[in-house]
Amino acid sequence: MEKARGFYTGLLGYEEALRVTTPYGEAVLLKINDDQFIELTTGLKPDQDERLHHIGWETSDIARLHQIVTGLGLGPREFTTTTTGQRHFFLKDPGGHELEFIQFMPGTELARKRGQFLGSKRISTRLLHTGTHVSEEPAAMTFWRGKLGFTETWREAENLYVNLRAPGTRGDYIEFMMTSQPPNRARLGSMHHICLEVASIPDAWRELLARGVPDEPRHQPRVGRNRRRQLNLFDPDGTRVELMEPRTVDR
Repeated sequence: MEKARGFYTGLLGYEEALRVTTPYGEAVLLKINDDQFIELTTGLKPDQDERLHHIGWETSDIARLHQIVTGLGLGPREFTTTTTGQRHFFLKDPGGHELEFIQFMPGTELARKRGQFLGSKRISTRLLHTGTHVSEEPAAMTFWRGKLGFTETWREAENLYVNLRAPGTRGDYIEFMMTSQPPNRARLGSMHHICLEVASIPDAWRELLARGVPDEPRHQPRVGRNRRRQLNLFDPDGTRVELMEPRTVDR
């Protein structure tokens, strides 16, 4: 946990908003903004290839959403109240990844901390997307697009990457990282990633170098397949953190 905190807090600048005990172990919530968090959890086994615990999605009406996904036959677990007073439920996607749907409730400790722990050292103030490994595209599309109502917005020419935007106005999206063969741990850590939006990759790169990121090829800025400037970092457990600009550029 301390090595992970050194990466996400010391390097990326995210402050601890809450530390809680959950059914799956101790968890630390690091604040990207008032509505988005990185959650670090204990209990990961050293020989475990899967380093992603779950992906969370915010909703304004947890009871209604639970009713909808139940009616769609997705088999969600019952919605409950967390130890911090939020209401949530879990279900699994076709690849077996755990998804959390959560409603942040008024009057809770987290609600009282809105506007706090938003320090100037945050390398980004917006989590743009999360990436997930997909081995069977038809099943994934039926789940995300057909059932949950996500909209495909971009597909890489070789069909290795697909972006699907969540319903609503914010523009958050899920990125499919598709393979036909089971990935090894390093590849899985790269696929299961988070993407943080920054205004300028060159500016972010200079700041990261000043904070101690090694000037190595795997970290250095580049233009991605989507024609956006980006760079990649890797946390102590091998999970990738991508920084990316919002605009496309010429290669």
